[in-house]
Amino acid sequence: QVQLVESGGGSVQAGGSLRLSCAGSRYTYTSSCRGWFRQAPGKEREAVATIHTGGGSTGYSDSVKGRFTVSQDNAKKTVYLQMNSLKPEDTAMYYCAADPRCAGSWDYWGQGTQVSVSS
Repeated sequence: QVQLVESGGGSVQAGGSLRLSCAGSRYTYTSSCRGWFRQAPGKEREAVATIHTGGGSTGYSDSVKGRFTVSQDNAKKTVYLQMNSLKPEDTAMYYCAADPRCAGSWDYWGQGTQVSVSS
């Protein structure tokens, strides 16, 4: 069974940075899509960033473009989300997910890691 485990969340002041990691255990897909999502209390879950682990192409939501960077270490089966210039509105539970066939079906999810940004 594939497991995704996030780490790196925490509390920072506005303008600060955090780096999230998502390690995939028993994740054998060599070319797939991995993504970061977030959900704040009372709000719908939104996609933040995605990466194609085969070609390396990335995508970002408008709300984080230019501030967040998604990257990968295929040898470690780990995906990262570098978050800079954090804003209070970035406060949310962040989840990583995997879509093994890049078919728009996020089949695997991590347990989430909390990010809190104070003003």
